[in-house]
Amino acid sequence: MLKLKIMRWFRQMVRQVCMRTASVRAMRLMVVMTAVMTTAAIMLARPDVVWAQEKPGNSPSPQVAKVVGKVKSIQGNLLTVSGASGTDVVATLSAATKILSVPPGAKDLSGATPLQPGDLQPGDTVRVRGYAAADGRITALEVLVFKQSQIAAKQQHDREDWQKRGVDGTVTKVDAASGTITISRGGLGAKQSIVVHISRDTILRRYAPGSVNFDDAKPAPIDQIKVGDQLNARGDRTADSGEINAEEIVSGTFNYVEGTIKAIDAADNTMTVQDALSKSAVVVKVTSDSLLKKLPPEMAQRIAARWKAVAGGGTDQPSAGGQGQGPPGQDASGAGGGRAGTETRGPGGGGPGGNGAPDLQRLLNRVPNATLADLQKDDAVMIVATASGDSRTMNAIKVLAGVDPILRAAPNASSLLSSWSLGTPGGEGDAGAQP
Repeated sequence: MLKLKIMRWFRQMVRQVCMRTASVRAMRLMVVMTAVMTTAAIMLARPDVVWAQEKPGNSPSPQVAKVVGKVKSIQGNLLTVSGASGTDVVATLSAATKILSVPPGAKDLSGATPLQPGDLQPGDTVRVRGYAAADGRITALEVLVFKQSQIAAKQQHDREDWQKRGVDGTVTKVDAASGTITISRGGLGAKQSIVVHISRDTILRRYAPGSVNFDDAKPAPIDQIKVGDQLNARGDRTADSGEINAEEIVSGTFNYVEGTIKAIDAADNTMTVQDALSKSAVVVKVTSDSLLKKLPPEMAQRIAARWKAVAGGGTDQPSAGGQGQGPPGQDASGAGGGRAGTETRGPGGGGPGGNGAPDLQRLLNRVPNATLADLQKDDAVMIVATASGDSRTMNAIKVLAGVDPILRAAPNASSLLSSWSLGTPGGEGDAGAQP
């Protein structure tokens, strides 16, 4: 109907022009334009004529989807991926699907190698990109594969490198203008200051609130690092070990609590601790990510005796050249499971029979994990925690119970916890190119 009205209006306008001019040329124009409009109307009315803007091929493009997760199963051309949210996504593979194995640490795909669907194995990390269907499946265009075996090998390499070239301590000064951070290492005895140099190539990460897992650490500039933070750096140190050119840094802000348990709420997974540092009651929440240890009495006594000796003038210096410094979360043997930092101090590593302060991480690796049910009212505890969403509570990162002899021998022993506060670089999230 609209098309007919337009054609009638056009013919009427041409007729008026002709009447005003009364010229043969205008009459011819009216005849020609009438014929054109009539032909157009006939074509528009034909159902078999499809215009370019109405072609199905010009309809909105299919939505491109992406899923990152681990391979759950591969059956024929169907790849099931467990996403980060815990939801399974099925991707359909075809002959056109590009499957590439990306080596850990790669910054681009120049070193990627082609794979076949049969090369995929459960546990491999993948990034699938393709077209999303209405049923939630993905028609895969590209699958980037981070092989589980290669990730494990890189993790081991990183752990060994952190052992050889890593250093940790408490931040005492931050100079963003010069790109330097000063940290202090040492326990109850002599301290050592180390200047950490940052370049444009240094990777800086910061732990997420409530976590000391390196997987959760996010990129963060130097201005987010504050005095009092715990910091780990990896790089080449000077001959006197007083400076380090950092290739990678991870830092975080943690709270330290030491005191006695006044109440335990098993239903709410919390405990109220009378903190000797702040002289106030603190509510600490224990989550599934919290690490709890309870020292056997004889071990607590040995640690207390060693720390008491150090406080009385014993050695507490890092070993020469910084060798023996463990990566965050690993003792000198590579154990530790990504949970804490290590400081191997003095000849003999500070263990039983050594000459330095006790290596807390090495000792704690021998202690079985505990639960909140293993703790009791009036137990002495030392806690590493972070702020939670509730200003009235803290989230426990690590809880060390059975420390009454230690607190009596060394009041304000938070320096003992400082090397136990950071997680492990070299975990799965550090496997290389991000999916």
